[in-house]
Amino acid sequence: MKEEIELDFGRLITAMVTPFNEQGEIHWEETARLIDYLIADQKSEALVVSGTTGESPTLSDSEKVQLFEFAVKHAAGRCKIIAGTGSNNTAHSIHLTKEAERVGVDGVLLVVPYYNKPSQEGMFKHFEAIASSTRLPVMLYNVPGRTAASLSTATTLRLAQIPNIVATKECAPLEQVTLVAAGAPDHFKVYSGDDASGLPAITVGAYGIVSVASHIVGAEMKQMIDAFVGGDTHKATQLHQQLFPVFKGLFECPQPLPNPVAVKYALTLRGLNVGSVRLPLIAPTDEEQGFIRALLNE
Repeated sequence: MKEEIELDFGRLITAMVTPFNEQGEIHWEETARLIDYLIADQKSEALVVSGTTGESPTLSDSEKVQLFEFAVKHAAGRCKIIAGTGSNNTAHSIHLTKEAERVGVDGVLLVVPYYNKPSQEGMFKHFEAIASSTRLPVMLYNVPGRTAASLSTATTLRLAQIPNIVATKECAPLEQVTLVAAGAPDHFKVYSGDDASGLPAITVGAYGIVSVASHIVGAEMKQMIDAFVGGDTHKATQLHQQLFPVFKGLFECPQPLPNPVAVKYALTLRGLNVGSVRLPLIAPTDEEQGFIRALLNE
């Protein structure tokens, strides 16, 4: 059996958007600029590359591997790079994970298989097979709102016994976050995948947040997390309350808007030319753009 892997991805991880140019291709110069901005200005300690926020469903395998390699080289050790290599096809996930390992990423993010709705045992075997194919640290990603299947607390705790499965990103109720954090081995870390419940999740045992809003308010989120960890719960609560409209507004502007439509537009307002989204996602309407502008101005 492999030895447990001790690797700290940090407490604030940004699920990074993928910049596109006007032709809808990856904008490499802007990708470099975005990485610098997220590390230096927004205090990201790790970046998820080609996750849902990075529009992984519409990226080719070639584009994903190029992004992994580019991010590793450009970050140059300033933050950890976590590659989104999960899918609903175990063999394909293994292939992409091996490619990510080859180009030097620090870890992989594996989403619960979507659409085909496997059983708990099927999900266990899926993640077990991918983890056994790599030496990389693995972060699970439980997001039932997108996958139509949810990794149970019991299955998560079984997977946490596999030495290189070191973390989970949970978009699940706080009850599950609490139970996983309480029952997992010491090396296993729980992350909130929902900005709005990030601080509440940390109060019940989560280690950090995998965030979308950290593209815009990452420095403030880092202050919030550091305040709580340092014992200043009052300051942490105040910051959470101040940031809450941004947490909610980037997904409900003013009606539900698929990620990363809002945050990409918000970044353009901040002077980052990350471009629009690929179909079947579409750019925000004039009304939605006005809402996002007002949100950032506030």
